[in-house]
Amino acid sequence: MSTWQRDPNWLEAEYNNRARVPAFAEHLQYWREASAQARVAAHGRCRLDVPYGDSAAERLDVFRPERSPKGGAPVMLFIHGGYWRSLDKADHSFVAPAFTRQGVCVVVPNYALCPAVGMSEIALQMTRAVAWTVRHVADFGGDPSRITVAGHSAGGHLAAMLLACDWAQVGADLPARAVRNALSISGLFQLEPLRHTPSLANDLRMDATEAKRLSPALWPAPAHGSLAAVVGGEESSEFLRQNALIHKAWGSQRVPVCAALPGLNHFSVLEALAQPGHRLQRQALGLLQA
Repeated sequence: MSTWQRDPNWLEAEYNNRARVPAFAEHLQYWREASAQARVAAHGRCRLDVPYGDSAAERLDVFRPERSPKGGAPVMLFIHGGYWRSLDKADHSFVAPAFTRQGVCVVVPNYALCPAVGMSEIALQMTRAVAWTVRHVADFGGDPSRITVAGHSAGGHLAAMLLACDWAQVGADLPARAVRNALSISGLFQLEPLRHTPSLANDLRMDATEAKRLSPALWPAPAHGSLAAVVGGEESSEFLRQNALIHKAWGSQRVPVCAALPGLNHFSVLEALAQPGHRLQRQALGLLQA
């Protein structure tokens, strides 16, 4: 497996996805518009801006399933990307309809953004979002024992962290498998290169110790569950390497799916998740039903 280079220009070319995809603004506009439509369509089945913690950023949206299976619906907690420094849950409601139609309860949390907070605090906020979901999702028709965390880009990194979390350290009432499975879409698992990427370093403000501590590829494999790691086939060599890296680090028992999806870039790969019948959407449904 090839390794990364410390040349700033090379890193910028590899990790600056908005520069790599000239039409990125069109994708973001589509996300915003489709998300607004999804919230309107789900009126009466969604609760917006529910607090899961004390800070203003710790809010989440819950989309009830259109049909609730007996015993409660599987739950997808979806974490947005944006390099931990941009975007919002309101830009990502569009992922919900393809799943709520299939009897899934969808939870979409926000988190505080860098540089106002560090990545360690964002990770802790996501543990609080999962803890809230375990404790309260049954009120929305969800089964708290069947939570799959999915995330895109930075959210994919956080999803992997949550699968490996020691939940007893978060709350004595939380089960060891608070997160049953995880789906990482274009995730990042080795953070050291980001410290040297010019457009990211100032906002992320990681030192070498934090980058190492927050890199799932450097952790032992989780004791339970499966991680599906997917990336767009048209993404940079570094995103392809990062995707393969978590499979190598955690092994095929914990990462049974490690795939590059042909024809998709860093933005269109997320849209595939919300497309009924797409391979990626089917993969997510498989994790939810497992």
